[in-house]
Amino acid sequence: MRYTNYLCKIMGMTHLLHIDSSITGEHSISRHLTARAAAAWRAAHPEGTVTYRDLGADPLPHLNTATHLSRAVPPEQHTPEQAEGWRLIKELIDEVKAADTVLLGLPLYNFGPPSTVKSWVDHLIAPGLSIDPETNQGLLGGRDFIVLASRGGGYGEGTPRAGWDHAQSWIPHGVSLTGLEPRFVTAELTMAKVNPAMADLIPLAEASQAEAERAIDALWTPVAA
Repeated sequence: MRYTNYLCKIMGMTHLLHIDSSITGEHSISRHLTARAAAAWRAAHPEGTVTYRDLGADPLPHLNTATHLSRAVPPEQHTPEQAEGWRLIKELIDEVKAADTVLLGLPLYNFGPPSTVKSWVDHLIAPGLSIDPETNQGLLGGRDFIVLASRGGGYGEGTPRAGWDHAQSWIPHGVSLTGLEPRFVTAELTMAKVNPAMADLIPLAEASQAEAERAIDALWTPVAA
């Protein structure tokens, strides 16, 4: 995959990194949104290539002591455990570096991001790979980072749980050291159709999803044949 990505870069081809994180499978709204966005991206970039990572089906390990220390120890001095942690850090950062566009599906779980997304972000923080160790400038900027967010309730201003969405508010800070700057497309009230107590909110939920889909469809203008 890394060799393919390298060829794409030197040949001037566009590349998409598509990441899902939901654990609800075909019922996932965030997966629906990322699939729609990936299809729109392919239509606009028929020559482009795609890397897909499913954090829900194939979760990353949480950052542990060996992986953490691998960022501060010269590679030639790594223990086997540190070497494996460093290999994964490089793999994840290389996936981002190879992409012109990154799509991330971000559902809201217990008012925060899935722990697998937190782990993905933790692995992206690596001086020398994603951060210039001399200037502290992020090295992953200059690419489009689109977060397709979904949340079961309503968290806007004036609602009882305004400010309780700690996923969308956290991720810009979480990736800030790398230079990535997310922009969001969000669908909310996604539990309205399955929670009887929210039945009156179904029209608002449908309107929110429709608005998110319209925003996705406007992300790229298909290249003329």
